[in-house]
Amino acid sequence: MGEKTQRRLLLFLCLSGLIHCSAALVFWTAVVKINYFINPNNTVTQHCECGMFGRNSPLAQAAGVVVLPEGDPRGCDPVYNVSESPWIALVKRENCSFSKKINAAKRHGASAVVVYNVDNSGNSTACMSHPDARGIVSIMIGNSQGMDIVNLVKNGAEVRMIITPGNAHGPWMDTYWLYFMSIAFFIVTAASVAYFLFISANRLHNLHMHRRSERKLKCEAKKAIGRLQVRTLKRDDKETTCDSYMCAVCIESYKASEVVTVLTCDHIFHKACIEPWLLEKRTCPMCKCDILKALGVDSEEKESMAQASPQEVTVITVAGGEAMYEVPLTDPLSAERERQQHHYDNRAFEEEPARGQ
Repeated sequence: MGEKTQRRLLLFLCLSGLIHCSAALVFWTAVVKINYFINPNNTVTQHCECGMFGRNSPLAQAAGVVVLPEGDPRGCDPVYNVSESPWIALVKRENCSFSKKINAAKRHGASAVVVYNVDNSGNSTACMSHPDARGIVSIMIGNSQGMDIVNLVKNGAEVRMIITPGNAHGPWMDTYWLYFMSIAFFIVTAASVAYFLFISANRLHNLHMHRRSERKLKCEAKKAIGRLQVRTLKRDDKETTCDSYMCAVCIESYKASEVVTVLTCDHIFHKACIEPWLLEKRTCPMCKCDILKALGVDSEEKESMAQASPQEVTVITVAGGEAMYEVPLTDPLSAERERQQHHYDNRAFEEEPARGQ
């Protein structure tokens, strides 16, 4: 059996279980209509939606003359004296199971069974369960209504009854439940939409503030870059005469006539290499020296963004795989450690000793 087939079977079983549970919670009312004669010229008709179909009863119409069991009104071991057909058995609740009452009346030829509730229960009813008695219309009515019909029959009146299905009721069909579910759905939907709008507005606001801070910091960085020292290298400069000097951004040696920028920490880089870096990072690639702070061009936005962003660790390597330097992970808020970050064991950026010494 394939995986898709297994999933479909599992889904079918789950849906079948849900349908079965939902059906167990739903019950159907019955409309009960009775006609009886007080005298040949006076016919009384009464009807109400006051019955309830049994769980195992077919939802169908039934009609006939009402007949009471002789002897025991509960109809557990009844004897019915029937002169007309079709007829409906009227029995009282108690003493035996619903299935036994219904099957007994069915064996005697009843077209339907009406069970009226116990004494002192008013017009309340219950949803009968009679799994061993199927195939015959079975309903329950209240004790008051049942006793009224019993008294009419005992007084010699011929009572005819018509039973028709009413309306379905249950937690998913009751009007008040539907109102409650509608209101709850509206509240949950409104809360979800409000939360989504709040989150979206908050993100848009944070994004706007972040972009605004970035633009301002770039403007400040441009001002700071304009104040940095710019040099044009000559043939006799130490940066061009010694191969150990190279730009830490592009990892290339300096050549004569190249334009370099000297940062506030005295590290030099190609002007074309360092300016894009400073616009984004605003710190020295080697020692993490804060260019804006060193030049006195600081802002509150920069401090807030620095707290939100973790400090980066930069490792520069050359061909051969040996690290030239590594920025240690030190606390940037410590002034003493910040000063320590300006000292490295990278001989490429140290002052070359005079030749001949």
